[in-house]
Amino acid sequence: MDHDAFDARLTGSVLQPFISDYCTHLRRGRYAASTARVYLRCVAHFAHWLTAENVGLSAVNAVAGRRFLVDHLTRCDCPPPVRRVLHEHRAAIAHLLRTLEGAGVIMPLPADHIGTEIARFERYMDGACGLAASTRRQRGQILTRFLTARFGTGPVTAAAITAADLRRFALGGDQIRSPGTIRVIAGSLRCYLRFREIEGDPVGNLRASIPSAADWRLATLPAVLTPTQVAELLSVFAEPMPSVRRAYAMVRCLVDLGLRACEVARLRLDDIDWRAGTLRLARGKSRRDDVLPLPGQTGRAIVDYLTLERPTTTSRAVFVRHVAPYDAPIGVGVVRRVVIAAYRRCGWTGVRVHALRHSMASRLLLEGTPLKEIADILRHRSLDTSAIYAKVDTTRLAAVALPWPGDPS
Repeated sequence: MDHDAFDARLTGSVLQPFISDYCTHLRRGRYAASTARVYLRCVAHFAHWLTAENVGLSAVNAVAGRRFLVDHLTRCDCPPPVRRVLHEHRAAIAHLLRTLEGAGVIMPLPADHIGTEIARFERYMDGACGLAASTRRQRGQILTRFLTARFGTGPVTAAAITAADLRRFALGGDQIRSPGTIRVIAGSLRCYLRFREIEGDPVGNLRASIPSAADWRLATLPAVLTPTQVAELLSVFAEPMPSVRRAYAMVRCLVDLGLRACEVARLRLDDIDWRAGTLRLARGKSRRDDVLPLPGQTGRAIVDYLTLERPTTTSRAVFVRHVAPYDAPIGVGVVRRVVIAAYRRCGWTGVRVHALRHSMASRLLLEGTPLKEIADILRHRSLDTSAIYAKVDTTRLAAVALPWPGDPS
């Protein structure tokens, strides 16, 4: 879009007075000039649509943004040159709404019935159950699907939930669900019913109607990498790639310390005691602070990243974003994508990120580390959780195995 056409679409629109604030918002996030120009063109396109649809400033909200993306952008016939890339417009409008909310021009939409219910359930899972953030998020998503299927956009009435509703949703109707998936869904539904029972709803008897699937947690061996495979994985970071020092340091935390991906993403500069050589994990899944020794190779990888690659930022997180907005923390998805990309470079498929944690536990067990110490290092609440790693020590298991009946040995 040429400069004159771009200005013409904004001139006289309800968004024109806020373009300066919008540009300031992008500069504060340190977006590249080319990205800012793209977002401004998308906002100009949105402003042109608002004018054509006679949408006032008070009605510029997430709903209007979705209308533009779904109703207009998918079949846009605006004269060229104009941008029609969906993800660019979605991001540009999201920044616009934050700018308008920050200026006090518009207010966020009030939470819907299901959103309010899920928020209350989230507080229960956090405060009363002590569940990890990832578990709370997973159960919230499952309950959102269930409540939407049962109540639509109307009020949520727990007393109206029937045993048939629960069975139908847990089993998936015409879908074929694995025992593990049914177990996760059933656990989420039972947790929600306990929450509603505490709130005073007579739903306690419904828990027995939720189906259970045969899914023995200790029936299979944990997926582990051999020491040779771990060395191969670490060697791929010798190749040139974007943000290689950050990627290598994050993987070393997973391999050497057995951290969860979410714990790597949450690490802060204040958690590392360089003099004592320790790393503090602040209130993670165990709901307590844990202190771990920081191995030398892990510390060196973190130092290399901090001194040679980490961008200037106000964030106190150890691992930060390398693209705008720089001062926002990275999410756990960044850690997972780094590991999956490294697996692909090794030619591996179907290996989960959590396999690195399993591999560290297996390595300690093979070195003769007592199971109780492994449980402490992995920060398991129960020793039973760590017992599964005893199954990978085939050498010791063979020494205590009884001879097979009829075997001459």
